[in-house]
Amino acid sequence: MSASFKETFTIGGDLIVNRLGYGAMRVTGEGIWGPPKDKAEAIRVLQRAVELGVNFIDTADSYGPYVSEELIAEALHPYKNGLVIATKGGLTRTGPNQWPINSHPDHLKEALEGSLKRLKLEQIDLYQLHRIDPNVPFEDSLAFLKKAQQEGKIKHIGLSEVSVADIKKAQQFVEIVSIQNMYSVDNRKWEAELQFCAENNIAFIPWFPLNGGNEEGMKKMDELAQKKNATVHQIALSWLLHHSPNILLIPGTSSVKHLEENMKAASVELTAADMEELESLSAVQ
Repeated sequence: MSASFKETFTIGGDLIVNRLGYGAMRVTGEGIWGPPKDKAEAIRVLQRAVELGVNFIDTADSYGPYVSEELIAEALHPYKNGLVIATKGGLTRTGPNQWPINSHPDHLKEALEGSLKRLKLEQIDLYQLHRIDPNVPFEDSLAFLKKAQQEGKIKHIGLSEVSVADIKKAQQFVEIVSIQNMYSVDNRKWEAELQFCAENNIAFIPWFPLNGGNEEGMKKMDELAQKKNATVHQIALSWLLHHSPNILLIPGTSSVKHLEENMKAASVELTAADMEELESLSAVQ
């Protein structure tokens, strides 16, 4: 018997999205820095994602920086009705693979204004604080987000890489509708946060959906993938879709072929026995 999963999730009570979305980090250059090697392919990836039913795209001002947001607008604006573009602010860039944190209200203001301009939007559907800044009171960052929401520049607010305690603290200031934490079949460090989000109807958006640090787990997943005529990545994505109904997937790629492969994860059938076997693979819990 196949375990089924719900195909959509409603963010913040009013944004209905397909749970298999697209993360636009990889349409940039190496080290998430500068323009892509093949701009035409990056544009095709974004357009093909929407053709295949993606209506949730996740990006950030720091991807490039700015490149990802600019390409999204170039490829997809004017946006198809119902397409939700989520972006983030709170990280700056000093070079390839370098991500200093800055969640000071002044920086967030500049980041948000820039994102609105680059994405050609009057309001961001989902704006996420990319990181809590250890050098800035969390309350100050949240106060900025609340003000921007009151001004109509942000519809909904999300957080990234946060604990249950962080979420609860943020909820004293604003409504939190999404959390984006590292999470995969073989790395479940944030399991408590996932469960808290599920109980509170908060979207949980895992980044790095296949950690790959668990060799024994990878071997078992490879065996299952061969049995299902699927890739290990498709198995990992399918497990996430089945694991909890509030999980939104944002696998990223700069290749149309890989995008199409990722999208097929929704049709990989996993039985209750398959799920049980995969549940036992976690290297970090």
